[in-house]
Amino acid sequence: MARVMIVDDSPTDVHNIKSILTKAGHAVLEASSGQDALDRIKSERPDAVIMDVVMPGVNGFQATRMLSKDPSTANIPIVVISSKNQESDRMWALRQGAKEYVTKPIKESDLLGKLSQALGGK
Repeated sequence: MARVMIVDDSPTDVHNIKSILTKAGHAVLEASSGQDALDRIKSERPDAVIMDVVMPGVNGFQATRMLSKDPSTANIPIVVISSKNQESDRMWALRQGAKEYVTKPIKESDLLGKLSQALGGK
């Protein structure tokens, strides 16, 4: 399946998302911050990124924008996950370059469905 990088500063959320992804057959990489993800995505070249929004330092919106504007990473689909469930938050994430948006608490079917859509049905 796909190599997916989870970017989240919550060990609990990383554990839960990793469990969902590995059960579905995906290989999982982890980054604990937006800056960590920016530093590693160019070298790790994941097939997709699951990006939390609220993180210290470089937040998920900022990291998504930077990745989507960089020609070397612009083709890596990003699924933003957030506890922010307002339509304006979803629209802002999409304007930053995210392909999909999932709200917390994460439902397995929602995450896998949105990831599949972001990957183009892979």
